[in-house]
Amino acid sequence: MSSAAHAEEHHHGPPAPHFSSRITPGVLGMFLFIGSEIMLFGAFFTAYFFVRVANGTPWPTPPFHLPVFVAFVNTCILVTSSFTVHWSLQSIKRGNVWGMRAGLLLTFLMGLTFLITQAREYSRIGFAPKDGAFATIFYCLTGLHGAHVFVGLSILLFMTIRAFRGHFSAEHHHGVEIAGIYWHFVDVMWIVVYMTVYIL
Repeated sequence: MSSAAHAEEHHHGPPAPHFSSRITPGVLGMFLFIGSEIMLFGAFFTAYFFVRVANGTPWPTPPFHLPVFVAFVNTCILVTSSFTVHWSLQSIKRGNVWGMRAGLLLTFLMGLTFLITQAREYSRIGFAPKDGAFATIFYCLTGLHGAHVFVGLSILLFMTIRAFRGHFSAEHHHGVEIAGIYWHFVDVMWIVVYMTVYIL
């Protein structure tokens, strides 16, 4: 009996998967999920367009004001966190476990800072979702993004715990890669929200 046939005889479980492309199923699944989330954000941006452009609603509606400077600082924090999560992935690809752990931890802490700052601004901003179409769209867009940040933080926390338990290596780091893809999406989406809601 050949060695291949012998190995097949003693193999248990399903056969090893064969991929038809260079993208693993996990990464492809995350890209498809992000595509569905982009369509969700698109629906809210459509509402924003009709409220601000089609109806001509002043933005922000007097006497309300938006915390542009605080939002800018939050943007810098979130953009920096994209670099740290990228550093984390590149570190583990080179076998640098401590670099990966530091990158994940820093990313989580910056994301948490962003979310706490946004929640604090909600408590001090001076208007509520019930105060007209402007306030409703503002809270819908920023709140939807905040919910995605919370999901991203949950993923990062789980991956950080796994990283400190030694679950990743240079050969097996798909969890870090998938978490990084989602976090980059969260960062890019915030830049779009920030430019649309606070700047334009």
